[in-house]
Amino acid sequence: MRGREDHLSVGLTTLARDRDLDLLEDGSHAHGASHSGQKAGTFGLADAFSLNGPKPVSGGEGSFVLTDDDDTFYRVLTFAHYNKRARNEIPEGHPLSRYTVTGAGLKLRIHPLAAALAHDQLSRLDAYLAGREEIAAYLIRELGQIPGLEVSSMPEGVKPSWYALTATYRPDQLGGLSLDRFHAALVAEGATEFDRPGSTRPRNQLSLYQHPAHLFPGYPNIRSRYREGDFPVAEKAHAHTIKLPVWHREQDLSLAEQYVSAARKASEHHKELL
Repeated sequence: MRGREDHLSVGLTTLARDRDLDLLEDGSHAHGASHSGQKAGTFGLADAFSLNGPKPVSGGEGSFVLTDDDDTFYRVLTFAHYNKRARNEIPEGHPLSRYTVTGAGLKLRIHPLAAALAHDQLSRLDAYLAGREEIAAYLIRELGQIPGLEVSSMPEGVKPSWYALTATYRPDQLGGLSLDRFHAALVAEGATEFDRPGSTRPRNQLSLYQHPAHLFPGYPNIRSRYREGDFPVAEKAHAHTIKLPVWHREQDLSLAEQYVSAARKASEHHKELL
């Protein structure tokens, strides 16, 4: 395990070290994010970052793996770049060298054009994140003053990449107005980027984990032990969460202002929505 342990990562890094496990990070949205000055992707053995459209660094689609461990890098090559590149970069005599022609039978590499687009953005990432930080500060300040919305500030030492900003919806402050009705009012005002989390939900609510047998016909008797209600805290949080993007350009501040105005109007007129 590498990197300074602090109160954010100490639990996982200590657990991994004490149990002789490799710590793998999911940096999907966290390009450039850090805690106490240590960047995401440097706490564990490897980190996978997504380059999907709205991510802080985007190639339109695709992903990359960050590691400083040779064996991990070679294993990634066998999944993504078998044959020519794997033969050129995995040393002869390495246990994986015998698999360089076929790899694992997969070819999961990113398209070169997407990689080039993403690579070109790296030199501007700090500026992107600074712009997102400024707009996020505005949204936190303004949305936090609107009844029905509760926005938490970041813990000390945490520097997020601001892929999105999440707010907790408080129906008790709006006469019990449902989040569905509140969200519909926002969309009606043109604030269509306000979003209810879909795939980012407690795993026990997803069909893959509730009814896996249809995707694994070779295992017709496979059963999931996860059921609705198994994780009440996470399920409640998901049911009361609304989010919106955090933009980064200077001219995007006026767009953020329009979203705040839409939220304020929906809140002020909540009785008409009941």
